[in-house]
Amino acid sequence: GLATGSAVNPGSASPTQMALACEERAVGAIIGAAVADAAAQPLHWIYDLQKLDALVSQEPCPEFRPQSANPFYRRDTGQQSGYGDQAFVLLESLAECGGLNVDDLTQRTYKFFGPGSEYDTPVNNPNRPKGAPRTPLPIEGPWRHASLKRFLQNFEAGMTETGCDLDNQMDGITKLAPIVALYAGKPEMLEKVEQAISVTQNYEGCVSETLAAARFLEYYILHGPDPKALKAVLEQLEDDNRVNPKDLDRTIIGHIQQVEENLSKSPKELMPAMFTNT
Repeated sequence: GLATGSAVNPGSASPTQMALACEERAVGAIIGAAVADAAAQPLHWIYDLQKLDALVSQEPCPEFRPQSANPFYRRDTGQQSGYGDQAFVLLESLAECGGLNVDDLTQRTYKFFGPGSEYDTPVNNPNRPKGAPRTPLPIEGPWRHASLKRFLQNFEAGMTETGCDLDNQMDGITKLAPIVALYAGKPEMLEKVEQAISVTQNYEGCVSETLAAARFLEYYILHGPDPKALKAVLEQLEDDNRVNPKDLDRTIIGHIQQVEENLSKSPKELMPAMFTNT
């Protein structure tokens, strides 16, 4: 609900009402993403499904679990994960600059996640020697993601393209809300998303998946709750004249269709049997 807001009947709403509803959904997307990240953070990265089931079954409402069960890092409940913190840095940069400023975003990302930050711990050291003694887990404090480690190395090496070209994880998708909320409905939206995401992730598959996710979020911001969203995004990706086309768009279409074919199944039926990394 937070991410999409309330629907407005286009036939009975004035242009002003429509614009306000769209703005509310844009703000809701940002707030909803931040709340969801904080709510899930204490149960983040538990890959042992039996352990996760046991933890969830203990509480009727597992969100905002008071005691972290995260096997990799521990933060106070209510704080963001490394995904949410990246979204915050992007939001702050957009707000301060009045739009996307790649140089500003790059500098802010380095300052927030780089040397002297709370992310600057031995286990998070991007230059940690191979074979060095392993730090006992979980660590106290946040976890610096793989793409952020490579970003720091690229930035410090003076590279023009600072994004990690190896990491295919979903950092880009999880920090989409601020950039899509600002540019939803504008022809440059996808271009701005790609520029923002590429600061830390420049892997082709990651960029393509993130742009597809941006199409979904933009649709919901502009239209509100709508069962036709999936069909609309597929039509966009299949259009030969689509904005910001990518070589992997056909593959992305296959991924979306695979999800559509399995909507009637429960998460336990699909994970990890079909979707192994979810």
